[in-house]
Amino acid sequence: MDNTDIRIINALSENARISASELSDRVNLSVSAVIERIRKLENAGMIKQYTTILDEKQFGLDVTAFICILMDHPRYNEQLTEFAKRKSAIVECHYVAGDYDYLLKIRTHSTSSLERLLDEVKSVPGVGRTKTLLVLSTAKQVHSPKIRENNNTDKREEKLL
Repeated sequence: MDNTDIRIINALSENARISASELSDRVNLSVSAVIERIRKLENAGMIKQYTTILDEKQFGLDVTAFICILMDHPRYNEQLTEFAKRKSAIVECHYVAGDYDYLLKIRTHSTSSLERLLDEVKSVPGVGRTKTLLVLSTAKQVHSPKIRENNNTDKREEKLL
């Protein structure tokens, strides 16, 4: 991956609907060369998907919270992750290091729906203790971080900005 690939990735991260023609102007390549590079990035798994970022508040999802979970034993981890996959209000589920084992990000309509979900989480076998953090405001939310261009194009190390 060279700096041209990085510029293509960053442009697609800003706007996945950018035309190949506009992208070719930005990176000074032909349209066909840009399309071929994008195809190679997709095939290499560097571009996983193209998606739409919704304004969740427009859909009534006004409450964001994080639930920290301490498991009684690792043998229960799969039950928790399967539970998380089934619940649409759980938008992220991370296995973490530190005082807790899992961190769930929740998007829901109200604190009462958050309370119901929290009761369900606590009923999952193996969940020992929880701690809930309610988000009051969000100062920054990045969906795909920009990748810094490399000075040495022989290395595949991507540096986040």
